Amino acid sequence: MQRVGTWLSAIVCLLSLTCVSPGFAADPSAVPILLYHRLGPVSSDEMTVTTPVFQAQLKLIQERGYKVIPLAALIAALGDESAAPLPERAVVLTADDGHRTVYSDMFPLIQRLKIPVTLFIYPSAISNADYAMTWAQLAEMKASGLVDIQSHTFWHPNFNVEKKRLAPAAYQKFTQDQFVKSKAVLEQRLGGKVDLLAWPFGIRDDQLDQWAEAAGYVAAFTIERRPVTRSDKLMALPRFIVTDLDRGNRFVSLLGAPK
Repeated sequence: MQRVGTWLSAIVCLLSLTCVSPGFAADPSAVPILLYHRLGPVSSDEMTVTTPVFQAQLKLIQERGYKVIPLAALIAALGDESAAPLPERAVVLTADDGHRTVYSDMFPLIQRLKIPVTLFIYPSAISNADYAMTWAQLAEMKASGLVDIQSHTFWHPNFNVEKKRLAPAAYQKFTQDQFVKSKAVLEQRLGGKVDLLAWPFGIRDDQLDQWAEAAGYVAAFTIERRPVTRSDKLMALPRFIVTDLDRGNRFVSLLGAPK
């Protein structure tokens, strides 16, 4: 987990320098996907949003007239232009990795407010790493009807590192194992269909897209800092990493200006 946190912290520092797309507010089809990692009483790193700040963010979403929709609804709308239109000011909430505070701190709040969230999980950590949730906790969250659980590969590898380390054939097998094993374990343990993928560290390329599609994924998500539009590739949909600094107007800027 420490290595994952170090890489993600560096990414956040870079992304924080990137402005929100100037076309965001003007594009009615643009939908922000917000990405959380962990919560808690203290923000000890860039990946932790303190629980009171998260609660305030949810309050702002409601006060400004935004509607949190399931990620699956957004994917359906992107894949079918004849699908029912999304509500105005739609926003999607996601959380990566499976940190235990997603259960202890996030889950009670989304239950109270009836807000849907998609969790991207790498199964190797569940009921194994001390920072992670258990399978029983994930099952409880899924049973609420508010939480969808999707794949973050099997153990959150850095594909750039693995591509340099392995011969081409071994690298292909490695990536396919990461895609297939994660999907299979999540479906077996929790039921339901797993066909969405969050790219570890946001790393992807056209070859990885093809291998992920071959493994049964219909859409995948990066950490590119802008809203989703119809022009985006389904295998490279952007998300905003949310930090504890995203408060008040700074957080509202991620959502886009209300019409």
